[in-house]
Amino acid sequence: MDVLNLHEGGIVEALNARIYGNATQTLVLSHGYGTDQTVWHFLVPFLACYFRVVVYDLVFTPNVNPDLYDPKKYTKLESYADDLVSLLDELNVNKTIYVGHSMSAMIGCIAATRRPELFEHLILLSGSPRYLNTKRYFGGFERSELKTILMQINQNFSGWVQDFAPKAVGVSYKDAVTEFENSLKRMRPQIALSVAKTVFLSDLRHILPCVQVPSTIIQSKKDIIVPNPVAFYMKRRLGGHAKVEILDTEGHFPQLSVPSLLINVLRKILDI
Repeated sequence: MDVLNLHEGGIVEALNARIYGNATQTLVLSHGYGTDQTVWHFLVPFLACYFRVVVYDLVFTPNVNPDLYDPKKYTKLESYADDLVSLLDELNVNKTIYVGHSMSAMIGCIAATRRPELFEHLILLSGSPRYLNTKRYFGGFERSELKTILMQINQNFSGWVQDFAPKAVGVSYKDAVTEFENSLKRMRPQIALSVAKTVFLSDLRHILPCVQVPSTIIQSKKDIIVPNPVAFYMKRRLGGHAKVEILDTEGHFPQLSVPSLLINVLRKILDI
């Protein structure tokens, strides 16, 4: 396992892990690209009434010491999965409920194949194992489209953010768009480009059959980043029992745009 090279302190400190609530069952919230742990601010107060809620920052966020982000190491989501496993070990928890948004959905899947005892249930929110289309798989993007996105990030990062944020969140959710836009702008452009390449060019479809932990896939009805067919593809391929919940909304960030709707679905999934 290739974990963070920490000069002092542990991974809990390095990734700014915080715990809310004092229940016995641990629930982990892991954010996606362009955000940090604050993306969960609408959900944490509710979930902390029922769980010991752990939130943390992925290593690419501006909240983490930039020296810890190694662009060569983090060209694969497996390295993020190593960080997650190390974090859970340091917290001395297992049988967690894991909620992974976007890229963190697959980070959780990878971690669950390596250390299944750490997870009781995976909740995969707006996740995808592959974003590129192939002849037999619809991921949502043609290679030319992704090439354009990466070029825009490299050449005019702030302009790309302003264009991308409303499309990703949904133009009708103005407050959520502003929140995501401000969060994304905080990233260093070169780190943002590096992480975008890692996410958008990944192909982790082979991981899905190896996941034996029960899973629930939550997906918006309309999401320009992850189209609906991906959710049902994941359901068919996941090795453990899996089900799909489709939210009657648009956008890639339901935890920001429609938190009450997402909470209602989580209530049903978690039986609370």
